[in-house]
This record gives sequence, C-alpha cells and structure tokens, in this order.
Amino acid sequence: TDAQGKPAWPYAVGGWAESVAGPGSGGPAGPPGPPPAGTGRTVPACYRVVEAHPETADVVTLRIEPDGEPVAPARPGQFHMLWVPGVGEVAISLGDGPDPRGAQWHTIRAVGAVTRALCRLRPGDHLGVRGPFGRGWDLDATAGRDVVVVAGGIGLVPLRPAIRALAADPARGHRHRALLVGARTPDDLCHRADIAGWADRFEGGITVDRAPSGWTGDVGFVTNLVARLPWVGPDTAALVCGPEVMMKVCAAALVERGVPAGAIQVSLERTMACALAHCGRCQLGDRLLCRDGPVVPYASVQGDLAVPER
Repeated sequence: TDAQGKPAWPYAVGGWAESVAGPGSGGPAGPPGPPPAGTGRTVPACYRVVEAHPETADVVTLRIEPDGEPVAPARPGQFHMLWVPGVGEVAISLGDGPDPRGAQWHTIRAVGAVTRALCRLRPGDHLGVRGPFGRGWDLDATAGRDVVVVAGGIGLVPLRPAIRALAADPARGHRHRALLVGARTPDDLCHRADIAGWADRFEGGITVDRAPSGWTGDVGFVTNLVARLPWVGPDTAALVCGPEVMMKVCAAALVERGVPAGAIQVSLERTMACALAHCGRCQLGDRLLCRDGPVVPYASVQGDLAVPER
C-alpha cells in the first residue's frame, strides 16, 4: 500500500519498473523497460478512474482512461477482466467505448468482494484491465430482419454498445426495432437517460417486478412485453441479456412466436477466472464461455441450459 493506505499499483504508472517484485528481490535496477509481452491479455494495463457515477443504490458506472498504452478496442458484447490490486479480478462486460482517448465505461453491481471494491473507486484511483475477451454480438446477423433487444436488470449493460450501434446504422435495413427492459423495481433501472434517448428509434417497454405506489408502468416479467409486438415472427432477430432464467423464458417465448432459435443471441455468465480458456471454470457443455461466448446463438446452448446446475 502507499502512504495513504491504498493498494499501490504493482507496475509503476508511466513506466513498467518491476516494483511488483518488492525491495531486495533482486529485480533489475535503472530505468523501466517496455511493457511486458502480453500486456492487456495476460498482464493488466494500468487505467485511471476519471469519473464514478452512481446508477442505483448498488450499481456504479466507472469511466476509466489508460495511463499508458490502452488495451485493444472491444466489440459490443465482449468483456474485460478488471483488477483491483490487493483484492482480485472479475469479468465485466464493456458498457461503452473506447472513445478517441481510449476511455471505457463499465457499469458494475456490488455483489462480491471485487465488485464492491470497484464500486468504491473514485477519480484518481487506479485499476488493471485485461482484454477484450470473448465473442460479442453479431450485429451483421440482424441485417434485413426485425430486431428485438431484451434486457433484464444489469443485462442492459452488455447490450448498451450494441443498442447504440443499431440505432446509429440505418443501413442494416431493420423494418422494426424494439427495446424491452425489465428491472426489479423502478429504482433499479440503470442508464435511464439512454433509455429515454433511444425512444425515438426503438419501440419500447419497461416493466418491473415490484412497484411502489404511484408507478404507472408495467409490472411483471419482461417476456410479457414480447406479446405486444405483433410483428415478431420468423423474420425477427433477437439480442437477449439478463438473469439466466429470464433469458431461457424469453428465448422460449420468442421461439413460440416463430423466431428461429438460431436468430436469438444470448449472453451467458459463468465464473471467468483466467479468461484465456485454460482454467475451465467457465465451461458450459463443450464450450468455454470466455472464448466461445459470452454471446452465443440460443440454438447452440438450448439443450445445455435445460440441464440443472449442480
């Protein structure tokens, strides 16, 4: 830790002196050399928090910028491993970016030790970033089709860059586009300004599981909103992200309406430890989701998702 008691960045900011070795370790002296090979995938790149914005009581959006070389640009739906020195590392889907400065936006729910530490970061604090990893949303597969985007809870975050891309590109020839969002309560809705801003480009609907007095919107499962779209059918493509049970029910509802299972993309979550397809922690059937996912066609995992986890 530094003099203020905060975890010290193990690689010198602005250089890559091997301070991780510690005093008296026999490490090299003199000026730091270039970043180690594999920086950004096996070695975290150093990023600095520029902005920390609370979305809800337990969700924070961090805007981070690189201190040095940034990691490679990510595609919508890919994820990064975010590392808090002295605490640990966790997989977080990209919420937006990078911009010309290399900035990224990550929206994080505080549910464990690492995510709580990330949510406590403030401007000026540093964290490590590896990635990007995995397969993202195949937006080209939506060309010429109607599109339904279904987000449950924090599942809106991995969809956010895809929604922006779909809204900005009329050349894909979508006849109809809809964005359906579900949350536990109205207070748990993230990125409200974005949702309002997309209203003129997407048909939409918002539903919550529980509503306080005065709520005039829908209450119930987000899948109920699918029934209100008369055009959903064989020519529809869907992007779905949220709790796994919600994705299974939603995908089944879409298939029942005639949407081909191969035209439904889902983003699956498993424990991502190495993110390099070595440790096997993220295995689902014959897939390693850090490499073969997290976004996959529903048709390819429909059977695996029907098997209860033990």
